[in-house]
Amino acid sequence: MNRNLLIPILNRQHKKEGKEEMKVRLLARDSKQPNIAIMKISTYHKNRGDDVNWYNPLLDQDCDLLYESILFDFTPSYFYYPKCKVVKGGTGYDISLKLCDEIEKINILDYSLYPDCDYSMQFYSRGCNNKCSFCVVPKKEGKIRAVEPMTLNPKGKWIEILDNSFFDNPNWRNAVKDIGNKSVNLLGVRLQTLNEEKVETLNKLKFAKNKKIHIAWDFPKENLKPKLEWLISKISKNKIVCYVLVGYNSSMEEDLYRLRILKELGITPFVMAYNKFDSYQKDITRWANVRAIFNKIDFTDYKPRSEYGGYQKEKEISYYGIND
Repeated sequence: MNRNLLIPILNRQHKKEGKEEMKVRLLARDSKQPNIAIMKISTYHKNRGDDVNWYNPLLDQDCDLLYESILFDFTPSYFYYPKCKVVKGGTGYDISLKLCDEIEKINILDYSLYPDCDYSMQFYSRGCNNKCSFCVVPKKEGKIRAVEPMTLNPKGKWIEILDNSFFDNPNWRNAVKDIGNKSVNLLGVRLQTLNEEKVETLNKLKFAKNKKIHIAWDFPKENLKPKLEWLISKISKNKIVCYVLVGYNSSMEEDLYRLRILKELGITPFVMAYNKFDSYQKDITRWANVRAIFNKIDFTDYKPRSEYGGYQKEKEISYYGIND
């Protein structure tokens, strides 16, 4: 059976049993932001007249259908499922699973599930043209393509633009027109493909308070210092955050080299650990992502836990023929 068709089949079966309304419950245990798939599912079932709400294991053992979305493969197991059909999906469960077409095409998100959310979630493109071995996006979504924008949160004060690489979208200029004068937080800009036109566009966009342009320096062997210097000659460094992937085919020296270049240029780093359970990667993440600590001391002087005795000062190295 094509699992993309699972939910329409369940709906038809339910009607055959003489039930007009389904009790549908939702579960998204590891979502820190509003879960777009869950909001689409909610809209779909509410439009059918179903009873839709978050799952409570004490009150909802009689539900007809439970959807669970899992984003991360390290999310702990769950043991309190009801005795009904449970539909599991999300990157943390199986990247090959997709919403059925009837739900996927919905662009009206049910923000009533998140009454305290004061921003909108938006994609102008899905997919990615890069094939980074640590990333599931190309496998899950394919090459980058423009998509129809979703309706905005009525309570939204700004837009979280979730595109993996905003300017790699072939229709990025239309996306900019759609944004207009709305405030944004731009979570994916590929530094390597920026040019004068794109930088001019970034300078014209209105950014929400404390929101930034997010770029990335994932590979230590890629010399991005000249491009970073060019970028901050065009855009205020205070508008930029640079993701730094650590622990993925990189040594401590290579991780620190990138972080020190960013510190030298005045660009805020945001470290992302490849292995969140590794002690070194946890420590360098804590050090770099706390501005007061990062700006005050070097990592070799950082002693997060006495049992590890801190980190020995490594031999100073120079990459790409650039002297520290």
